[in-house]
Amino acid sequence: MGFSADSGQHTGQSGVLLTLERFNQMADAEARAALGECCGSTEWVDAMVDRRPFQSESQLLDAADETWQRLTETDWRQAFASHPQIGAARSGDDSSHAPWSQQEQAGMKDAGDATRQAMADGNRAYREKFGYIFIVCATGKSSDEMLAILAERLKNDAATEIRIAAEEQRKITRLRLQKMLAPE
Repeated sequence: MGFSADSGQHTGQSGVLLTLERFNQMADAEARAALGECCGSTEWVDAMVDRRPFQSESQLLDAADETWQRLTETDWRQAFASHPQIGAARSGDDSSHAPWSQQEQAGMKDAGDATRQAMADGNRAYREKFGYIFIVCATGKSSDEMLAILAERLKNDAATEIRIAAEEQRKITRLRLQKMLAPE
């Protein structure tokens, strides 16, 4: 994502010039692609496309939250599946989420071998227990913080954890929407 000095508009990861006005005017398929960079749930993406136009970024963010809260657990899990595991970049990942995931997980960049191994072990235990990858809004968190959160959340029951994971995904989506409409 970047800023075009010539036009004064912002570009999403896909390079599309993106202001709220431009987003509102996009063809549905183009808007779906832009929103798909923010959240991997097709139900969420479709609902957000249908809710356009938005009068302000605040209205868009509120709609994103409201739409997310109305989704099913299946939709949430679909969104979770669009992320790489914390600390484990997908080899050959060409998804539009990859650059943002790398930025969001920057706290893992300098993690030591012991922390990386503990995270890999925790990720495996989490997936075995809950059936989906560990989701945390990793922006601004160190590797040790993420590992501590993972260890704590492994203590949850399935009903509690799905709600926590869904809230973390909501936070991630909100941050990505803000990135979509703002310069880095």
